[in-house]
Amino acid sequence: MATLAGTTLEWYDFFLYGTAAALIFDKQFFPSLSPAAGTLAAFSTLAVGFIARPLGGLVFGHFGDRIGRKATLVVSLVLMGVGSTLIGAIPNYDSIGFWAPVLLVLLRVIQGIGLGGEGAGATLMSMEHAPKGQQNLYAGFPQMGTPAGLVLANIIFLVTNSLMGDNAFTAWGWRIPFLLSFVLVAVGLVIRLRITESPSFNRVLAQDDVVKFPLAESLKVGFPRLGLTLLAVVANSAVAYVFMVFTLSYGSKHLDYDKQFLILSVTAAAVLWFASIPVWTRVADRHGRRTMFIGGSAAILVWCAAFFPLINTGNSVLAVLALVGMGLIIPVTHCVQGSIIADTFPAHVRYSGSSLILQTGAILGGGFAPMISTALLNSGGSSTGVTWYLVGMCTVSLVGAVALFKLVPEGAPAQAARPSKAASRV
Repeated sequence: MATLAGTTLEWYDFFLYGTAAALIFDKQFFPSLSPAAGTLAAFSTLAVGFIARPLGGLVFGHFGDRIGRKATLVVSLVLMGVGSTLIGAIPNYDSIGFWAPVLLVLLRVIQGIGLGGEGAGATLMSMEHAPKGQQNLYAGFPQMGTPAGLVLANIIFLVTNSLMGDNAFTAWGWRIPFLLSFVLVAVGLVIRLRITESPSFNRVLAQDDVVKFPLAESLKVGFPRLGLTLLAVVANSAVAYVFMVFTLSYGSKHLDYDKQFLILSVTAAAVLWFASIPVWTRVADRHGRRTMFIGGSAAILVWCAAFFPLINTGNSVLAVLALVGMGLIIPVTHCVQGSIIADTFPAHVRYSGSSLILQTGAILGGGFAPMISTALLNSGGSSTGVTWYLVGMCTVSLVGAVALFKLVPEGAPAQAARPSKAASRV
């Protein structure tokens, strides 16, 4: 529950930015650009956070493998909270000109570094506390923070907008959800400071098995398994960010859907995403991950082919069906990707190795997805190019998943590449 609370707050901050980038930031920070160019510029600042995530993953992963999971997770939560709170205080372009988007990008980098340290670490902290036979269930709790953070961000965004009206909200009210990050992070810190260190890391300490350069040591797992694991998880991130962020901009600006209708529909889908994760992780613990993950990868591919055609009808019922369908299908693979990545590495280098895979996948998948989708829409004039982009990403991940489970049945945990120092002395 502590890891779930922390990841929920981290993702609240991250998704709040995505929603604001889709609906607000083009007017506040890029008013001199055309609407299409302004949206593209706003989504490019969203991508900056993803580019910074590997840096956070590498730094926090290094210290997480050397000094422990708990301390690094506390610092990552503080970084994210500070970055988000300050975004709510940045003057806009009309006030300070060029420096407004510069400060926005700088704080987005801080957000990305914080989330880069959080992603793998929270999964490891929960998974390494798990009783035997419940590793997927425990590792799934931090994954629930993704839809929970989205729901929290959208609800606060909607309530603030409804209470103030569109004009006041666009002018300055959008800052309130960001400023609330300070309060939410304070609550999260109280919860997180009470958790104990990971038993797996305590064993690493007891065996004197801490290595000087854990990232380099993690690469000894070998390129085939590293590469296939990366390919298997990359589509989930791309699909999720098109569904959660790009759809808001596309639906409201190109199809004239009501903005609040879209946010509420995505929020409802995220509630289903959240609620279904414990179900799927229990299935994985009882029956194995292979069939479930490969089947989920195929289902996402099929739904991506139908997603935009359903939304493009302009029919609200079909649009809700498209969005809710995503909320039901995405968690099938999302819920176990953290445990699959973690099982790729032995405990003494697990934080560094998991961060490398997770954050690289986030960049290749989700980081550029809204920007690529916007560019494809602008160049082609329709969503057809976006559909093919998503189908292509899903095909890559499906092939990667099949090959991964053929190479390593059920994603068996990696063994230490060398004996511990303590064992060597014995």
